[in-house]
Amino acid sequence: MKKILNKPEEYTDDMLRGIYAAHQGKVHFVSNDLRCYCIKDPEPGKVAIITGGGTGHLPLFLGYVGKNLLDGCAVGGVFQSPSAEQIFSVTKAVEQGAGVLYLYGNYTGDIMNFDMAAELCEFENIATRSIVGTDDIHSAPPEKANNRRGVAGIFFMYKCAGAKAAAKGTLDEVLAAAEKAKNNTRTVGFALSPCIIPEVGHPNFVLSEGEMAMGMGIHGEPGIWNGPVKTAMSLAQDSVKAILADMPFQGEAALLINGLGATSLEELYILCGNVIEVFQENHIQIVKTYVGEFATSMEMAGASISVIQLDKEIKEWLALPVNTPFYSSI
Repeated sequence: MKKILNKPEEYTDDMLRGIYAAHQGKVHFVSNDLRCYCIKDPEPGKVAIITGGGTGHLPLFLGYVGKNLLDGCAVGGVFQSPSAEQIFSVTKAVEQGAGVLYLYGNYTGDIMNFDMAAELCEFENIATRSIVGTDDIHSAPPEKANNRRGVAGIFFMYKCAGAKAAAKGTLDEVLAAAEKAKNNTRTVGFALSPCIIPEVGHPNFVLSEGEMAMGMGIHGEPGIWNGPVKTAMSLAQDSVKAILADMPFQGEAALLINGLGATSLEELYILCGNVIEVFQENHIQIVKTYVGEFATSMEMAGASISVIQLDKEIKEWLALPVNTPFYSSI
């Protein structure tokens, strides 16, 4: 294992110390716990949006804490859930009297601990709502869509909910914006190599030379097939076909091409060009495109393709400028 670190067991906290040192004016931690990561200046009267999840996915989850996006994030160890107490501490630090939306990925430990935190909020008379991302279409069939994993498509949920909260929408209105984004987003992903969790010290799965995995999860969860590495165009065709079979997009859409941690930007743009071409062949116009790393898996090689169906309202939400230490738009 070759990584830039001090002690493997201190990987998450050392990473957080670095973030706080680099971005002192934007984020800080509360309750003397580095893993209770909050925006520096919560906005009074605004619904607070809180996320959480394991380390190893930057900029997901904590990377979207900032202006017009999220207000706080409870940070777990590498690929581990944060605790209910940490989620509750973040909630108390950032809620501003308008209620709190918990928005996170569809993983068992996260669900359990966010539910426990919501119960703690009841004793403090803090109103909460919860929603999980379920955009990964290869992780469960349509009839079991509620079991699907939340991956890079959660970015669109963050953007839409954040925009509605910034406009001083009510808690139920912010939840509805997140639900609208969720219902209109689909993702397909594939891996070309595994990653190494620092405290484990060896790859979390094995792929042979020249082999790839379609549908592999961001923690190494099994995909739908392993086989020879395909061309970018073949991957684009297969992915778009799967997305359109799951949800019949039409008209205009926004596209997110996400690198999983060790895929060059050049490769992502090759894939992007092919994906846009295939969507155009299916009479779908991509009018907004995001290319880069939005939800990684340590140093895993591979990519994911997320698409959101657009209407006037979603366009306006996506257009709102945001500013975080990891992601900004103008």
